[in-house]
Amino acid sequence: MSGLRLYNLEGGVTEAVPHLAEVEADVQGLIEANMETMLGVRFLASEYVIDCVEGGRIDSLGLDENGAPVVVEFKRGTAAGVINQGLYYMAWLMAHKDAFQNLVRDRLGGSAASQVLWSAPRLICVAGDFTRYDAHAVREHRRSIDLVRYRYFGTEHIGLETVASVTGQSAVTKRVRRRPAGLPPARRRDEAMAELAEAVDEALLGIGDGVTRVQRKQYAAYQRLRNFACVCPPQQAKLLVYLKADPKGVDLVPGFTRDVTGLGHHGTGDLEVQLRTERDLERAQDLFRASYAAA
Repeated sequence: MSGLRLYNLEGGVTEAVPHLAEVEADVQGLIEANMETMLGVRFLASEYVIDCVEGGRIDSLGLDENGAPVVVEFKRGTAAGVINQGLYYMAWLMAHKDAFQNLVRDRLGGSAASQVLWSAPRLICVAGDFTRYDAHAVREHRRSIDLVRYRYFGTEHIGLETVASVTGQSAVTKRVRRRPAGLPPARRRDEAMAELAEAVDEALLGIGDGVTRVQRKQYAAYQRLRNFACVCPPQQAKLLVYLKADPKGVDLVPGFTRDVTGLGHHGTGDLEVQLRTERDLERAQDLFRASYAAA
């Protein structure tokens, strides 16, 4: 995996040699049993039989942190045909929304079923490896696709590496706002917060490779396979950003950062960052990077 070498330190230094699963079902079973931890996706079904002329079975179905439907396809080795196969299943899913919502209702309840985010369906392909043609091909499609390479290291560890992550949404174009002179104070404040929100959006989208944005009514999620930041709409004089960075590893500053573990809020993440000015945004950059690295 990109030259990564892992060593065991117990009883001396020995290398944990990377290897593939014995059979595809091994890696599929492991990830399905731990899908929320490993992929940020709530598991719904395995080997889901689709009702169509050609037939077929979707390896795994799930719902991500933002309520978007997810098709997960597995290959033990190099992913020959897995992208096209997954896209076929996604097309079936979009044509059979009722069946998926019934599945969500049965597994997660009516509230989750009523909030499925159909505007952002995702395909996650997990395989032993991908070719450079695969990484290029996903950028030619108009769907959100993640290519994830796995490796076992010895018998105690498994590694997941995001090879490519693309969004089906159109690229974001930055808009430059000019504040007319003579605006009343409330209007000037609203304009300032709108400019700050655009600056935060630009900072999060440009923080590293493979960042995509998913827009929900209550928040915008920024993800690299999993969410690493959620930004709520501006409220009066501040913008709230929720990060996956561990609050216990952060020196909390009253009025700037807050541990919201166990507290209800829109989006995901236990570290709340309160932004009022672009200076606050500069102070938050290290926290953004730490959360991105942890996703």
